[in-house]
Amino acid sequence: MSVKIKDEQWVYVVVQNPDSSEKIVGQFDQELGLSYIPVFIEKDSAQMVYGRLALEKMSKYEIQAILYEDVVKHAAENKCLIFILNVDGEILDKIRP
Repeated sequence: MSVKIKDEQWVYVVVQNPDSSEKIVGQFDQELGLSYIPVFIEKDSAQMVYGRLALEKMSKYEIQAILYEDVVKHAAENKCLIFILNVDGEILDKIRP
């Protein structure tokens, strides 16, 4: 299933160290051999999947809203994909910026 998101649409990501040197959290899919940024359409979905993400134990994390166009720019700069995930952590769409 493909999801249509407009550049000016707000989406949700997990941010590491939100109070200082914050950065958008990326993941690595071992099966696909791909780095990606998990993106959610709804904050509730992000909160449900948050506990299943591979995160560093000693860091602080927060779910934040961000403009989709900013996520695309960040993904392009870091040479990774964007995975739009649902509340169950299933991939709705894979986007190559």
